[in-house]
Amino acid sequence: MKDREFMYQVVWPLGKTRSRPRSGAPRLDTLEGKTVCELWNYVYSGNLSFPMIEELLKKQYPTMRFVNYAEFGNTHGPKEREVIEALPRKLAEFGCDAVISGNGG
Repeated sequence: MKDREFMYQVVWPLGKTRSRPRSGAPRLDTLEGKTVCELWNYVYSGNLSFPMIEELLKKQYPTMRFVNYAEFGNTHGPKEREVIEALPRKLAEFGCDAVISGNGG
């Protein structure tokens, strides 16, 4: 068997990529005067962490405004599809400049 060479065919399990990567939105130069929207999947203690995040950021950027996660709904729950589909409209409606999503474990 030492003399024999084996040839294996390998298939990439994920298939070919059909979309091209896009760059993200440019970073904000400041959070001063910006509206930050909160998204939560109701898994980790967002009800505890979001108020702390708000308090700390408000100390640094007093004119920041927050839109609470309750305005958007559970991003990973029984109505997840509806919540995610409505997200672009709601983000625009609230004038969101930035989003805090998935904080915590």
